[in-house]
Amino acid sequence: MADTSLGPDPKPGITRRTFLGATLASGAALFTGGSAVIFGADSSTSQMITNPTWKLGGDLTVNRLGFGAMRITGEGIWGWPADRNNALKVLRRAVELGVNLIDTADAYGPEISELLIAQALYPYPEGLVIATKGGLIRPGPGQWVPDGRPEHLKQAVEGSLKRLRLERIDLYQLHRVDPKVPIEESLGAVKEMQDAGKIRHVGLSNVSTEQIVRARKVLPIVSVQNRYNIEDRKTENTLVYCEKESLGFMPWFPIGGGRGLKPENALETTARNHDVSAIQVALAWLLERSPVMLPIPGTSSVAHLEENVAAAKLNLSPAEWKANDALTGRG
Repeated sequence: MADTSLGPDPKPGITRRTFLGATLASGAALFTGGSAVIFGADSSTSQMITNPTWKLGGDLTVNRLGFGAMRITGEGIWGWPADRNNALKVLRRAVELGVNLIDTADAYGPEISELLIAQALYPYPEGLVIATKGGLIRPGPGQWVPDGRPEHLKQAVEGSLKRLRLERIDLYQLHRVDPKVPIEESLGAVKEMQDAGKIRHVGLSNVSTEQIVRARKVLPIVSVQNRYNIEDRKTENTLVYCEKESLGFMPWFPIGGGRGLKPENALETTARNHDVSAIQVALAWLLERSPVMLPIPGTSSVAHLEENVAAAKLNLSPAEWKANDALTGRG
């Protein structure tokens, strides 16, 4: 039941072709250039997105392409990474490139991801939003067990605050609904922590639309984090609900794995046409799919991080977007 909020690094069949169309400087300029940046090629297409930023909860402005900090931990998302200095470099480079939304969880490591974020970035630059999660425990490598008990979640919030060196968490997400605990009880504890000033906004992860509706009766919800990518859209209905209700949608495993696609597919064709990687095309497709989409691709490689960030500069033509949109992973 491993939670891969960042998604795995590339699988065979999804190549990382050098991105020749954007320098690192232009990647940084993308995020600092404001509303002049356009994610789309033609104003006639309904998928064109002209907003490079999103306001979480109406008051936290984040650049829509963020970073997921799960894979900076050790193998199997367990323990310290083999090269701790490299993990710190990845985090610092993300911020240098303009990323100001970093997603993590107390279960990543466990605790290691949060500790590395604080070590690399504290004192935090103005405008950086760190989103963390609680509600999963790690008895051992490869084991992910839901724990939505109110007492556990209160302790989890306190632990994340301490590790991240924060007085208040900007976005705290229920990592997974515990089937043994009603979601109302779990979120009741989170609301207590919010009322105490320790949480600014609340989000949900791995939930159905019905669960979101129930959750919103307990406290305001500003975001949802579900598995979603160009070839796996089982949570499409939840995305549509988020669009309707203006909730941020953070797709985990945002690039997919390419395992269900034919060797020659629209992703690879579009990538060749633009001299970019198929992964960059997949990320560009997500950004154009919906204005509420907040992809959080993650990696332990500085080079892959730079490539992912540069994907936000890629403009797909309406025809290319439609060809990629037709992919479903069924080949």
